[in-house]
Amino acid sequence: MQVHLLDGTYELFRMFFGAPRATAPDGREVGATRALLRSLATWLRDPSLTHVGVAFDHVVESFRNELFDGYKTGEGIDPELYAQFPLAERAAEALGIVAWPMVEFEADDALASAAAKFAGPGVQVRLCSPDKDLAQCVRGERVVGFDRRAGTMLDEDGVRAKFGVDPQSIPDYLALVGDAADGIPGIPRWGAKSAAAVLAHYRHIEHIPNDPLDWAVKVRGAKTLAGNLAYQRKEALLYRELATLRLDVPVAETLDELRWRRVDADALGALCDELGMRPPDVPPRA
Repeated sequence: MQVHLLDGTYELFRMFFGAPRATAPDGREVGATRALLRSLATWLRDPSLTHVGVAFDHVVESFRNELFDGYKTGEGIDPELYAQFPLAERAAEALGIVAWPMVEFEADDALASAAAKFAGPGVQVRLCSPDKDLAQCVRGERVVGFDRRAGTMLDEDGVRAKFGVDPQSIPDYLALVGDAADGIPGIPRWGAKSAAAVLAHYRHIEHIPNDPLDWAVKVRGAKTLAGNLAYQRKEALLYRELATLRLDVPVAETLDELRWRRVDADALGALCDELGMRPPDVPPRA
């Protein structure tokens, strides 16, 4: 059995910047929502898609903004995109998909928590997002990354090949290298190659010696890297906390409640009228 968990925020952004613009009868820009609705409806026609959930950032800010002033906010998001966040949630729910709109947490936290909850014997969780944050959740064949567009999977070997570290070291990797999309600055001079080389051996930041002469791996510019980390080790640990996905988001649904059965015809019809489009056809399942 496969459980597909979708990053709805990523999907909406992708549609906004990749799909044609479209105007609702009331004049609002709704092209991204219309494209998302069609994309999800097409996806649901695949009979192999049995259990599915989708997480959204209901608001961009989360508990992480209280930990670090530089963490990402909704500032700078196109208002025509931001206004479609609630519509995207309604689109998923109208299609009969379990949706988790996040306020205190982020969408990735919901996906990580759901993956931890539902993965088990006979159940493979597929995290449908290219977001590098989610690579930390990959576990053997039980939890894998899945790119819907390319149809490719990312298992533990794939994470190592892509980042040079085990999934469990991804938060440490992002803390050192930084993540501009999330507002994590990283530690100066630490790049992908140096972080991968050091973390492949030490795994976590607290295990990296302050003195580069004590390092068990040879890395170019080790003296500067070690000095910068020693000077900002407290910050590095904070950045790792920011990059670590939470596993305690209250995902109340059971596995059976994630089984997709049918659309909510009334809700879908009302939403499509609002969007100025015809409802997509998605046959129900037993």
